[in-house]
Amino acid sequence: MNLAVIGLGRMGSALARNLVRAGYRVTVFNRTRSKADALAKEGATVASSPAEAARGCDAAITMLADDQAVMEAVFGKDGLAGGLAAGAVHISCSTISTKLARHLTAEHAARNQSYLSAPVFGRPEAADAKKLLVVPAGPAGVVQRCQPVFDAIGRGTFVAGAEQWQANAAKLCGNFMIASFIECFGEAIAMLRKAGVEPHRFLEIMNALFASPVVANYGGMIADDKFEPVGFALKLGLKDIRLLLETAD
Repeated sequence: MNLAVIGLGRMGSALARNLVRAGYRVTVFNRTRSKADALAKEGATVASSPAEAARGCDAAITMLADDQAVMEAVFGKDGLAGGLAAGAVHISCSTISTKLARHLTAEHAARNQSYLSAPVFGRPEAADAKKLLVVPAGPAGVVQRCQPVFDAIGRGTFVAGAEQWQANAAKLCGNFMIASFIECFGEAIAMLRKAGVEPHRFLEIMNALFASPVVANYGGMIADDKFEPVGFALKLGLKDIRLLLETAD
C-alpha cells in the first residue's frame, strides 16, 4: 500500500514516521520543506506538491490545522484531488467542520475517489508512541480497507458511523469535553489552593473516580503549574469550539 501524508506538524510528522516504520511506502508534503526533509532521512519520499504526493498512492492522509488549510491542500493549485487516482482514498485526520466533511465526500465521489473522515484523539506524544484513538466514519468497505493504516498509527479504532461527517461530529464533541474538563479542573484547583487542600491529593481522588488519561495528563499539568512545552495552540482550541457551536446550530 502506497501512502501520502500531507501536513507535517507534530501530529502529521508522527503519523508519517509510524507509517514508514510499519513498512509502508510513504510520500510526504509540507509547505515548509525542512519538515519534509527530516522525514526523508527516515525513509519517506518528499513531494513538491499535494498532487505529486497523492499521485500513485492508494490513500492520502491530510493532517492540517483547519478548514481553509484542507481546502487549499485538496482543491487548490496542485491539490491532492488532482493527483489522486480513481478508487484511491483521501483520509482526513484533521479536526474540520462537518460542513467541509460533507463537501469533501461529494467532491471526491464526483471524481470517483473515496473519502473518509478519521480524526484522532491524543496529544503529540501519543502520536509519537502510536497510541492515538482513531475515529473513522464512512462506507464500511472503505473503512475496512484502511484499517491497517489506522492500526499503524493508533492503539484503537472506533467507527463513528456510515456517513463521513459523523466522525467530525464525534471529534468536536470529544474536544468540547476535554476543553470543559480543563476549564473545570483549573477552577477547582484554584479554589482548593485557597482552601489549603493539596492539589495532587485532589488529583489522586479524581483519577480514582474517573480513571482517564485526560484527567491524569491535563490535571497533572494544572496541579504542577507546568504549561510548557505547549502541545496544542490555544487558537486551535478556540477554532474547535467555534466548529462545535456551528455543528450544534
